Amino acid sequence: MNDFSGTFNEISELLQKGKAKEIVTAVENALSEGAAPADILEQGLISGMNIIGGKFKQGEIFVPEVLIAARAMNRASDVLKPALVKAGVSPVGKAIICTVKGDLHDIGKNLVKMMIEGKGVEVLDLGVDCSSGKIVETVQNSDAKVLCLSALLTTTMTMQKETIDALKSAGLRDKVKVMVGGAPVTQDYADEIGADAYTPDAASAAEVCRAFYG
Repeated sequence: MNDFSGTFNEISELLQKGKAKEIVTAVENALSEGAAPADILEQGLISGMNIIGGKFKQGEIFVPEVLIAARAMNRASDVLKPALVKAGVSPVGKAIICTVKGDLHDIGKNLVKMMIEGKGVEVLDLGVDCSSGKIVETVQNSDAKVLCLSALLTTTMTMQKETIDALKSAGLRDKVKVMVGGAPVTQDYADEIGADAYTPDAASAAEVCRAFYG
């Protein structure tokens, strides 16, 4: 029985350094040597993303480093996905993420998306400037358990409330846990509009989102 702990550590470290080309080779080699796809995901990629998330939360690294790690994670995931499917490994669940109507900011949303994916959750990204109608339709037609709404402007954060109200009107409010975030958003505001969770940063958002899947 091969011990792949060294391989998984290498994959984790390559991810943290954002070495996209090297991580693809490392994942391919691990697969060809017989490492289980689920172990590569958990002990290599997710382990690396957890370390990145922790450092980001502590202010040890910043957005550019996280985005570089995210790119490496995406490249590695593309290689690993077919093997995971073949092995019958499915995501723990699905989440929807978007920036609300009138808001074109996406760096925060992209960070949260990547951190959530790093927790083994499949993410359906609706992009920016998303109307409450489009969000409600997506919730209705998907089996997503969590909805993440981003707003970076005081003028657009009201759309988070409008979206929650639209979900209530459509009878879908109980179908998803609604998470809100963005620079002007606070815990008080989240409580006021009836959101299920507010987090101040991407790493915390990923932890809270993952917790909703038990």
